[in-house]
Amino acid sequence: MRQLKTSGINRREMVGSLFLASGALLSGCGLSTKGNVLKDRGRTLIDGLHRIPRGLAEAVRFPLIEALYGRRARRFAKGNEIPDGPLKFKSKHAPQPLSELEQMMILAASTGNTGFHHMIYRSASYAPHLANYSLAAGGRTFPSAAGFHTTEFFFTDDQGTYFLPTRDSGSLVTYTKKGEFDLNAWLAAHKKRIVKLQDQRLNIPPQEPFMDGHNTWCVNVPGSTLIIPVADLAQHMLAVLCFLVQNGGCIYDDLNNTKIEGLRKFKHLVDVENPYPLSFVEQLVLGEATAEVSTACYAGMLMLQATGLGGWMFDGLDRFSLLGASGDPEVPGLGFISNMVGDSPLPNITGLPGVYEGFCPSFL
Repeated sequence: MRQLKTSGINRREMVGSLFLASGALLSGCGLSTKGNVLKDRGRTLIDGLHRIPRGLAEAVRFPLIEALYGRRARRFAKGNEIPDGPLKFKSKHAPQPLSELEQMMILAASTGNTGFHHMIYRSASYAPHLANYSLAAGGRTFPSAAGFHTTEFFFTDDQGTYFLPTRDSGSLVTYTKKGEFDLNAWLAAHKKRIVKLQDQRLNIPPQEPFMDGHNTWCVNVPGSTLIIPVADLAQHMLAVLCFLVQNGGCIYDDLNNTKIEGLRKFKHLVDVENPYPLSFVEQLVLGEATAEVSTACYAGMLMLQATGLGGWMFDGLDRFSLLGASGDPEVPGLGFISNMVGDSPLPNITGLPGVYEGFCPSFL
């Protein structure tokens, strides 16, 4: 990040302010009376499920505190093997895939739509109007900065590779007349949205550089379900620009130390004298999108705890190979389009045609 010359804030001061801000990110509201009412009404209806497994009934009542302090990465699955070293061990069991119900519980926990969100109420700069930068009307099981929610989900198992879009779905939540949350209807609504992309497990060779060396024995093995969140950084950047404008901000190109031409005629809308450096805004976008995919995976981890299943969240895969830019025709990944831009040594991945297209060329 370069020095912000227009305001005299140097890199050290800017990073320090980010550290300070991070300490105030989580805010609690003491609405205990309302909370008690919702607690009394907050029953989860599972009667609509055929032959309710005992584990499901236990998962519905599983304590949040226990899920939090009991969370651990559990990497050794049935049918798996650690081939050497002090932990050398081979499972005596055959690989055991998740049941359909187990898989839908994990998927819905990670990417689930939770009904219409509560909107972003107001800011002094545009009150009494509502914020206009939320990109979707539906809430989800994981938070998103300013309601952007640009993340969608892919997953793969023994039967194939799939896409599960939920961000633009509206509300998928159903309540009974008694105010009970209908778990069966919720899972069924998410299941209907699954799109099968191919009839086999995603080919991710268990070797470097496709995955980190410590993951080669346990990732994407038979019987496992691998969930892959993908955020659209281009769309997130456009949303951030909308946010900046509505809140009186704009940007300049700090890499070339160049102001954006034509902004002065909008000085009644934005502060053209103190623009944000573009590199800072790009880092902001990356950080916010990373928070989305991370908390989504963490929601899935909590459901693993509640259902008594093993698994873990990690980033030890080559993301370019995973999406489709390995350069090896034998490893097509998810098949996203990519191209080289300028002098960048890394491919620019823009989307999967007809499935998940980025808000950038070659789709716009």
